[in-house]
Amino acid sequence: MKRNPDDGGGAAGGLRISDVRAFFQCMPRAQFFAKNLDGRFIDANLGFAERCGFKSEAEIIGLSDADVFPPALAERYREGDLLVLSTGRPVLGIIELFPNPLGVPDWCETNKLPLVGPDGSVRGVCGSVRSYEGTRAALQPFLDLAPAADHIKKHYVERLDVRLLAELSGMSVRQFERRFQQTFRMNPRTYLIRMRVAVAAEILRATDRGATEIALEVGFYDHSDFSRQFRRFMGVSPTEYRVQGRRARG
Repeated sequence: MKRNPDDGGGAAGGLRISDVRAFFQCMPRAQFFAKNLDGRFIDANLGFAERCGFKSEAEIIGLSDADVFPPALAERYREGDLLVLSTGRPVLGIIELFPNPLGVPDWCETNKLPLVGPDGSVRGVCGSVRSYEGTRAALQPFLDLAPAADHIKKHYVERLDVRLLAELSGMSVRQFERRFQQTFRMNPRTYLIRMRVAVAAEILRATDRGATEIALEVGFYDHSDFSRQFRRFMGVSPTEYRVQGRRARG
């Protein structure tokens, strides 16, 4: 994560901490934020603060995503932050749900870049959020696949039926699989597994139920498959995830 302190971020696209405020002012219509390594906000413009439900930038400083957003969204945002922190490279064009000022999620485009300190090391993440509300062209691929995505969300416990998903989307199986991969950057099966893992993570955080029981409830065949897939997407085992959650809550 080291970088030449004079390269201004270089090809990797990092920004110096001292440049963040100027970076925010370059695009006054966009909503900007900056976080430290712990995921706490160290800067934000008024547009971002208001979108998060605050009246001023000062109110959001020191808070984390978990303090501001619903757990499922907060975990997704932190996952993106950690990718930037671990690689030192920007992640651009993320299409994701983000709450509007009323707290109702709508589709947005998020760009995240590493913050670089004077010694060239990555010190945090900064980024922008731009609402796609009313920009149908950008959302059209997601809208075309919305029936399939909604079906997976409602029936994540069931076996994946790609033919049915293709029919719901008005496409051939081959066209559907290609469009799904291009739009969500994963195939339908991976999307389903991630959905199951996300639901399982919520149950692990909220209850003391056994991992095997949770695994079967969310659609995994057995504990072994559940543990393998959970570690694949979350980076830790279900047990470790639960322990970390308890420690975070004190």
